[in-house]
Amino acid sequence: MPAKSPKNPTPAKPLNPAKPVRARAQVIFALLAARYPAPAPMLHFTNPWSLLVATALAAQCTDARVNTVTPEFFRRWPGIADLAQADLQEIEAVVHSTGFYRNKAKNLKAAAQRIMAVYGGEVPRTMAELITLGGVARKTANIVLGSAFGINEGIAVDTHVTRLAFRLGLTKNTDAVRIERDLLPLFDRPQWADINHFLVLFGREVCNARSPKCAPQDAPPCLLLEHCPRKGLK
Repeated sequence: MPAKSPKNPTPAKPLNPAKPVRARAQVIFALLAARYPAPAPMLHFTNPWSLLVATALAAQCTDARVNTVTPEFFRRWPGIADLAQADLQEIEAVVHSTGFYRNKAKNLKAAAQRIMAVYGGEVPRTMAELITLGGVARKTANIVLGSAFGINEGIAVDTHVTRLAFRLGLTKNTDAVRIERDLLPLFDRPQWADINHFLVLFGREVCNARSPKCAPQDAPPCLLLEHCPRKGLK
């Protein structure tokens, strides 16, 4: 649960543009860590495979929608071997509501088949291996490694991370690979998985795309206002 804000918050001080970006990033991390003491994916999962499936289905879809689809998905195909042998049209029917269902079904079945044929039925534990699976790019691989295996290989960059990293002045890029490259040196390796969760949660609750709650008169005011240059906002 988000931490409660004081009833009479101190007005935000002007941003000091001379403050080093890494130092500001660490302040941002500490503030978000206090707000979200137990960060975790919003997707429901029980093991690396179920997280991989849920993350793949979440592309261009809400986590809430995915969480309504995965129970039936895993009821029909409880394990990787089950999905590897499943009928493609049946998979499409189950994941239809998540959008782009044909590509998602094809990629998930291909991923299951490769895991069975190449990795002995176990989800691989390295970036190099994960990105050989159907539909798995760095974002999905980073989420699976960080949240399912506790391995910090990189920072998952989704739409929320892209938006907030730019607004907070942590990157000037819009490409996910370049954004990740900019963010990595700003945070310690043990922080990499958590900063994704923090930015996603804060992006949903406060710093959303259309109407971010960052005006000084907002109640409560944005806890990052003092440290945010508000790039791209008027």
